Amino acid sequence: MKLSLLIILTFTGCKPEKQPIKIACIGDSITYGAGVDNRENNAYPKQLQALLGENYQIKNFGVNGNTLLKRGDYPYWKSDKYQEALEFAPDIVYIKLGTNDSKQQNRVYLDSDFENDYKELIQSFKQQNNQVRVVLLLPVPSFLKDSTSIWNPIIKNKIIPLTQKVAFDTKSEVIDLYQLFTGEPGMFPDTIHPSSLGATRIAKRIYEDVILNIDDIQQRFDVSKIEDIKTSNFYGFTQTDFKYKNVPCKIVAPKKIAKGKPWVLRARFFGHEPQTDIALLERGFHIAYCDVSRFFGNNEAVNRWNVFYDFMTQNGFSKKVVLEGMSRGGLIVYNWAAENPEKVACVYSDAPVLDGASWPGGKGKGKGSESDWKAFKEMYNIATEEELDNFKGNPIHKIEAIVKGDYPMFHVCGVTDNVVPVDENTRIFEQKIKDKGGNIKIIYKARVGHHPHSLENPTPIVDFILRATNKKVNLAIIPTPGSEYRSGAGWKQGKGWWHQMEDIDSLCQATKNLDILLVGNSITQGWGGNRTLTTYSPGQGASDAHFKGLNYVSAGISGDRTEHILWRIRNGNYNSNTPKLITLAIGVNNFRFNTAEEISVGIVKVVELMETEFPNSEILFFGPLPTGLDASSERREKYNAIHKAIAYLDEKPLVNYYNLVDLFSDEDGNLKDNLYSGDGIHLKPEGYQVWGKFIREKYNELIKK
Repeated sequence: MKLSLLIILTFTGCKPEKQPIKIACIGDSITYGAGVDNRENNAYPKQLQALLGENYQIKNFGVNGNTLLKRGDYPYWKSDKYQEALEFAPDIVYIKLGTNDSKQQNRVYLDSDFENDYKELIQSFKQQNNQVRVVLLLPVPSFLKDSTSIWNPIIKNKIIPLTQKVAFDTKSEVIDLYQLFTGEPGMFPDTIHPSSLGATRIAKRIYEDVILNIDDIQQRFDVSKIEDIKTSNFYGFTQTDFKYKNVPCKIVAPKKIAKGKPWVLRARFFGHEPQTDIALLERGFHIAYCDVSRFFGNNEAVNRWNVFYDFMTQNGFSKKVVLEGMSRGGLIVYNWAAENPEKVACVYSDAPVLDGASWPGGKGKGKGSESDWKAFKEMYNIATEEELDNFKGNPIHKIEAIVKGDYPMFHVCGVTDNVVPVDENTRIFEQKIKDKGGNIKIIYKARVGHHPHSLENPTPIVDFILRATNKKVNLAIIPTPGSEYRSGAGWKQGKGWWHQMEDIDSLCQATKNLDILLVGNSITQGWGGNRTLTTYSPGQGASDAHFKGLNYVSAGISGDRTEHILWRIRNGNYNSNTPKLITLAIGVNNFRFNTAEEISVGIVKVVELMETEFPNSEILFFGPLPTGLDASSERREKYNAIHKAIAYLDEKPLVNYYNLVDLFSDEDGNLKDNLYSGDGIHLKPEGYQVWGKFIREKYNELIKK
């Protein structure tokens, strides 16, 4: 028991009660918040503080232009902030240096100095607190075109590998920020510094790391039963190659083991396009490999995996495993899953082979491989055309057994793949799975062939796996201030989210005898009213007509999600004058980021908070307003699922729930195009007339109570 407690203290930075955990954010201008709109509120350390709350003390020790290198042009070592950070004696240190070291005048010292300087920096914090958690943040990409300045090829091919080596040598943790932004120049207004929305992305990723629920026993696998052990560096993590029962195997261990010891069993091409595996290692997953490469998923391959699975679970790893298969790896992944449905957490397949006749057979539109086809038939003891015609050993033939497992599946495929043609593999498989009621999602990459595999930014894949293993943090329920800054949100230039928040606060405090408080996102913002910092009010005519004689405040902020409303209600002054009626329409902006279940939980949290904060107000609750022009669209399906989950809130004394889908739909269930804009989200002025009439009628009914 003492050992378990020691481990928990070591890995979480727990301190005696009432003493906040101290987090130091070390870095350059990106940590400081240069280029971030309203950096005082939106620099990533400030946003991290808002996410983590009062049990943590986060300080920003970022300095513009600084290098990790001591011989760099502006070394962090010489800054006052470095000394202040040491004196702070943090429990956790997040270091994001290296970007400025890629400049031409600094990169000449990379080979000779970078590793030693980084190790010395890490050690300096350990001398202040020998229990400190040190986390190295890989630099974000640069989209600058000047090769003499901050140059992305140097960041990607030099700085990042050196940083990963330092993490491996010092046993420091590491988080790959590069992959979170690759291919997204829009997040970098000046091509170098992330915007305030980019800072949000960094803050959320670090928040997930801080609160990671780790396993009580941080014990590695039992090495007493394995042979030929060799260790190496896998992108900053420890890879162990070994033989188990004479079969080559690999396991890459995370720096911190997540609760329940989740793991991934990867088939084929180990280490190829590793971004998903790296992201999962950061989150406490083990990545494992058991060699079945020459068996094409036959019984021998399945048996090998059975033995390896037993080895892993006997070492305390999760009884349900994540399966990952690229290309021909799809054969073993699904053939093993068909035989072991109760042991599978989920399946991620990338351009998977699901029918041997397609590849390597080349019986369709694909190229095939004569040598591999010969080997395939030998592995399955296929000697004649008749035996081939009767062969049912491919995943495409095992749909019922696969669906029986009731685990989610996720494929990433190139539409123009002429090696493993998608029409002969995933498309057929997808339809058959759906016909049997299975759960499968596909990303089809336009103008992409068999390569490259995976996604540059693997977040959709990672989130799928985290949700399937119950490891995904639901950010929809974490009170969070917004960081939007763009005038495209319907705001005056330079008047971002915080200005909108303050404007609404002022109105709530100034409006006596407040009849209606309208809470929500851009749709609610569109009511207009007395807002002074907005530029677009399509609902002004409707509010003039239907709220005539009433005092009302439009407390809608463009882009807001459930988490932002939670923060605003907690920290705003919305109840200064006790509004008689509060309307709440929220959730549609969560669609891109959250599942229907996550959004529903977030909405419930908002309603419950409103009950507490507004005990003397009636709540007119809409959930998300109708969305999805087509009644059969995925967006409408998600909308319906949310409303099914939140309808019970109508039973609460102060809550009056209404699903307005029928009000805005035609006889076929499609949203009326004279009421809705083409995005199927925002209302036209005519739509506000319908909504305004409904609100006024309900106001007249409810306030007479």
